Amino acid sequence: MVRQILSFLVAGAFACGTFGLAQAQQPAAKKDTKDTKGAAKSAPAAAPAAPAAAGGAEPTLIGQYGTWGAYTATPGGKKVCFALAKPSASKTNPPNRPRDPAYAFVSTRPAEKVINEVSIMIGYTLKPGSESTLEVGGAAYSMYTQGDGLWIKNAAEEDRMVEAMRKAADVTVKGVSSKGTETTDTFSLKGLSQALDRLAQDCRR
Repeated sequence: MVRQILSFLVAGAFACGTFGLAQAQQPAAKKDTKDTKGAAKSAPAAAPAAPAAAGGAEPTLIGQYGTWGAYTATPGGKKVCFALAKPSASKTNPPNRPRDPAYAFVSTRPAEKVINEVSIMIGYTLKPGSESTLEVGGAAYSMYTQGDGLWIKNAAEEDRMVEAMRKAADVTVKGVSSKGTETTDTFSLKGLSQALDRLAQDCRR
């Protein structure tokens, strides 16, 4: 699973960078570049042991807050901080379709001036060209899809989305697989605000 997560992060760097370039070439650019997703995100949110990561870096669990684990790592000498959680509930339509585990990340990469970037590893290959949604605090945010990853489509809305996630009880992510299966994942947001506050302190240096 660690290899799978790392592959997702590497793929996300290319996918979101390409999307950002495409948006920049359009009149009303809505999204800035989504680069690397932090080379060292790790496993389950229930006080997991930190696995080995790429480039000899090893994520360190610095705190468990509700369902969210707060981690730091230094892949390639660049500090990465992230909060990670697994869904509290998942369903598919048609029911009981097989899929890999899903994860939600909120990551900060000081060297790239990236703060609280939300991404979802959905656990299956998304339908090409499809859009997914992230629903929180009574609002729905369009998510850009690539492979098995989701990132907010309009980066200008990300701060507002993160603030809503800090205050809400849960967030719902909806997607469609390449085979047409519809999925709904609900992530509890219990502890996310505390995890982000801890990461803000740890990622200042």
